[in-house]
Amino acid sequence: MFRPKVPTMPQPTGLTTPPAVVEPTAVTPHAPAPASTAATPAPNRSVVQLTPGTVLALVGGGTAVVLVVGAVLVSMLLAVALTAASVGVCAITVRSVIARR
Repeated sequence: MFRPKVPTMPQPTGLTTPPAVVEPTAVTPHAPAPASTAATPAPNRSVVQLTPGTVLALVGGGTAVVLVVGAVLVSMLLAVALTAASVGVCAITVRSVIARR
């Protein structure tokens, strides 16, 4: 009753399909490309130029991101602190009500 029952693996029944026969295909060598059509080199990457305006925009954007993330984190911390304080007040109130009875 308390021993687990291990299922047995049933034997395959019915018709089974034979494995498919794979026939090799002939490989024809490809003629090499003529030497005159050499690969063209990749174009040079454009260099990012930092002007005073783009530097100012990057600094302003980074400052905005830091301020927004900081505000979100501070608000979450404040929410946790308020929740902990309210749970503490509720616990003290319930304990005092139970103690009076």
